[in-house]
Amino acid sequence: MKAPGSTKLLEVDDLRKHFPIRRGLFSRVSSKVYAVDGISFDIAPGETLGLVGESGCGKSTAGKAILKLTDPTSGRVKLRGVDITDLSPGEMRQYRRELQVIFQDPYSSLNPRMSAGAIVGEPLTNFQIAKGQEVEDRVAALFRRVGLRPEQMRRYPHEFSGGQRQRLGIARALAVNPSLIVGDEPVSALDVSVQAQVINLLMDLQDEYGLSYLFIAHDLAVVEHISHRVAVMYLGKIVELTDRASLFLEPLHPYTEALLSAVPQPEPPKTARKRERIILKGDVPSPINPPSGCRFHTRCPYAFDRCKVEDPAFEEVKPSHWVACHLRGN
Repeated sequence: MKAPGSTKLLEVDDLRKHFPIRRGLFSRVSSKVYAVDGISFDIAPGETLGLVGESGCGKSTAGKAILKLTDPTSGRVKLRGVDITDLSPGEMRQYRRELQVIFQDPYSSLNPRMSAGAIVGEPLTNFQIAKGQEVEDRVAALFRRVGLRPEQMRRYPHEFSGGQRQRLGIARALAVNPSLIVGDEPVSALDVSVQAQVINLLMDLQDEYGLSYLFIAHDLAVVEHISHRVAVMYLGKIVELTDRASLFLEPLHPYTEALLSAVPQPEPPKTARKRERIILKGDVPSPINPPSGCRFHTRCPYAFDRCKVEDPAFEEVKPSHWVACHLRGN
């Protein structure tokens, strides 16, 4: 779980987010949605951690809980060693500059009544970083840095293409000089050619500004390209976490194996081991009533009796390679 190398920027410890389901005349809590159910990891300065999994596994909810866009049910989130989990909105304000987000849908995240320049310049004004002409100068510089023209500052969001809108979102996130950016499926709504441009831009910005990313995605090809380490989520839990090379060359969890088998391989090298397609049986169980024991046992081709009753521990089975599976652990 530990980020290799330098001091940790972000630490997430046993984070949980449960949404109550209320029914009846008195709105009593009848059950819960276990969206995020005990995840732990950390991110080092300048590192990208990819967070992958099927739709509904809790990736986006985890990102929102880390950003405190939704309050976690339990667990701790630390930024540079400071516990920000229980801070009030006022106390959190000084840390907001360090934590920024790029949303999945660039259009819905932009105010249609504000010009592009005003959208990017708003954080500068809110945090009293600049005012007057200095705001306009900084916004123009940000436009140039993300591949937009300064004369586009007076346009409105509907006048931009999808890729240009996402560049606006990136410029807005960069405006306050953050340390960590959470990308919530930031390229999934874009054409493939535009995806590549935006991914390369994010990587260039990381090298230039020393940014850290939590990159949430379901496209493993994109994650392999941008991430240093990868965490795989299934039904609210992280089931595998390791560096990029280890995960893609030697996955240890059956769910990771199935995900990787679905990645298209147009022309694999002759020396490469042929990857057989693994078809998982059944549907993803409901997060309202997750299975007992290992949550993946209802779809796992290797499941045995222990998997049905005992939740596997998240263990380091190889150096810096963590997995939650009875096949690999003790």
